Amino acid sequence: MNRSAGKLLRSPLFLIVGAVLLWFIGAFLIYPNLRLLGQVFLPDGNLSFIAVERLLSSDRAMASLRNSLALAIVLSVTVNAVGIFIVLVTRYFDIRGSKILSIGYATTLIYGGIVLVAGYKFIYGQNGIVTTAVRRLWPGLDAGWFSGMFAVVFVMTFASTGYHLLFLSSAMAKVDFSTIEAASMMGASNWAVLRSVVLPTLRPMIFAITILTFLGGLGALAAPQVLGGQDFQTITPLILAFASAPSSRDLAATLAIVLGLATIVLLMVMNKLEKGGTYFSVSKVPATMKKQNIENPVVNAVVHVVAYALFAVYTLPPLLIIVFSFTDAAAIQSASLSWDSFTLSNYAQVLTDYTNLWPLLVSIGYSATATVVVVFGMLFVARIVQRYRNPITSAIQYLLLIPWILPSTMIALGLIVAFDHSEWMVGNVVLTGTVSILAIAYVIVKIPFTMRVMQAAYASVPDQLEEAAAILGASTFTTFRRVLFPIVAPTAAAVAALNFNSLLDDYDMAVFLSHPLYQPLGIVIKNATTSETLNDATALTFVYTVILMVITGTTMYLVYGRSSRSRGSERRSRATALQPHSATPHTPTRTLVTTVAAPVSSGATQEK
Repeated sequence: MNRSAGKLLRSPLFLIVGAVLLWFIGAFLIYPNLRLLGQVFLPDGNLSFIAVERLLSSDRAMASLRNSLALAIVLSVTVNAVGIFIVLVTRYFDIRGSKILSIGYATTLIYGGIVLVAGYKFIYGQNGIVTTAVRRLWPGLDAGWFSGMFAVVFVMTFASTGYHLLFLSSAMAKVDFSTIEAASMMGASNWAVLRSVVLPTLRPMIFAITILTFLGGLGALAAPQVLGGQDFQTITPLILAFASAPSSRDLAATLAIVLGLATIVLLMVMNKLEKGGTYFSVSKVPATMKKQNIENPVVNAVVHVVAYALFAVYTLPPLLIIVFSFTDAAAIQSASLSWDSFTLSNYAQVLTDYTNLWPLLVSIGYSATATVVVVFGMLFVARIVQRYRNPITSAIQYLLLIPWILPSTMIALGLIVAFDHSEWMVGNVVLTGTVSILAIAYVIVKIPFTMRVMQAAYASVPDQLEEAAAILGASTFTTFRRVLFPIVAPTAAAVAALNFNSLLDDYDMAVFLSHPLYQPLGIVIKNATTSETLNDATALTFVYTVILMVITGTTMYLVYGRSSRSRGSERRSRATALQPHSATPHTPTRTLVTTVAAPVSSGATQEK
């Protein structure tokens, strides 16, 4: 044990953080999952597979398993097809208006989850704006056309391409253009270059996105519940139905365990696929990517048409939501616009009526509380895990990644089962049904992402800074406060913004754990979708959606827009410094902060 490690072990801060961390891991990450397994396989203290037998004999449960598997497989194809296409037309091919297309495709980054699903239903559903307008021209159209598996696949396909926009676009920018140019000079066509050079380089990222998409389809809740109808029920909505009755809670737990096992197996498959091949650029100095012209005029025209058709699909729902948020219920019901129908009363009702404002305040309160707790805690934990490598810290790291390998449904059920009675490890109080249990769940699900990004931030800090502070006599806490924290603060702020943003419209956790008097916005929006007609609640839901889009858009700008501009300024600063007779000094601190902030972009969308 080196001197710095020994000094850390004697630090009161380390002892406090260690004690709280071990208690949290035992109480909320290990115990609830063991209780859930015990309820399924040890209901009376003896090994039993009755719950599994009941599940296998339930036609409804087996049908939901088949539907979930089919949805996951179909989405793996459709999401990749659309996602790869929009990345190619905005990052690889020279398409007219590509910047405008990028903005349209990115709309799903500023609203998602139950908000996006509800928006699509209000637009295309039985009484939706588009359906009402189209039926005037085509009276024979079935009003319920937008339901079942088709509607679920349609919505989830366009809702899930955010992974491609952020991750695959970033990978595309790193493709070595010199290899593309060499293939073109040898006579290869656009398609041959794309198939043989570009896509193989992007294959590891496509594998990762495919697994994430498959898991998202397997555990989908909002879209199947709102749009699936009676003919297309999947696992997670059925888990919710089973969990509402104590007599069938063991079936809910069994289905949740099936989801958990599927997640673990698929993550293992992903790691195996990534290790099965090596894809890299052979150029020592990769050339910057330049957009390629589509040589065939017919193909070029078809690609332009498809690109703008997808642009319309992406932008129509948010545009109509914004427009109709300023209209009354009658205009929404009739899908007609006139100057007389425009009003600000919807926004006035939400922002001035405490009853309507309450769900938004609850969501903000939960999101802010969970964000502050998890970021503050991971500031210390990530540093300890990153700085001091040993079996104990490695075990802690893997235990903190448990929420990443388990579906949110299993985590929620584990908390319900574990704390529906008094437990000594939480002060002999019953947490199930209280306000605090949802906040705990939010903290749990945000730990892995926050810890991994903060570890990357700390890894970018030179060890010499901490050693210099120690030589000058600074204590461990003083070194952290005066040296480390100012450097990683931009990353911590970015992570906090992303966590806060992703929890605002949460539905998957809230539907299991929310208090009846403290229901967040996701529950309220979901309840509005159950109405058979479009009414004032629909107008207020549009207002909630617009407010969430504004908050999310602002967050995305602060995280990505400002960091991109900072990196651009840094590159310009370096270029100026290389010019003759330049008086512009190089600023290592700024470079370090920019480098530390960069890892945020590598894991941002995993929360949406």
